[in-house]
Amino acid sequence: MGENDVWYYLAAFIIIAIDQVTKWMVDKQMDLYESIPVIENFFYITSHRNKGAAWGILQGQMWFFYIVTTIVVIFVIYYMQKHAKEHPLLGWSLSLILAGAIGNFIDRIFRQEVVDFFDFIIFSYDYPIFNVADSSLVVGVILMLIYTLFEERFKGEAKE
Repeated sequence: MGENDVWYYLAAFIIIAIDQVTKWMVDKQMDLYESIPVIENFFYITSHRNKGAAWGILQGQMWFFYIVTTIVVIFVIYYMQKHAKEHPLLGWSLSLILAGAIGNFIDRIFRQEVVDFFDFIIFSYDYPIFNVADSSLVVGVILMLIYTLFEERFKGEAKE
């Protein structure tokens, strides 16, 4: 394992820890569906539970999530070990994906549901409630798309 690999795994560990601490705080300090305004009509901390995936799809399909998440985590770790050394953007994107996948996986194993709490209303649209792990996954996927779009350019810079 290279020096950069340690940073990727350390970042993933820190994100997982923040995710789990914030979920624990919401779970212990708030009633289910309780909502605390942070910025009125825009941002709330709302205690919500999700037994499915994004936007509540596949409700109650825990075995599906266990299998898919295990495969994703194995694939991400393998890919980090093989390719992240030469491509930092790829490494950071995989680190964020790994953290998000593991953060929600922990909830599914121990709670049988995912604790969500970031609640935004954007131009009167009440965006689905999410958590730190979800944010990490989304940012990781966006960085992965950027890496994929510019992969050839990044490889050319690495050779120079």
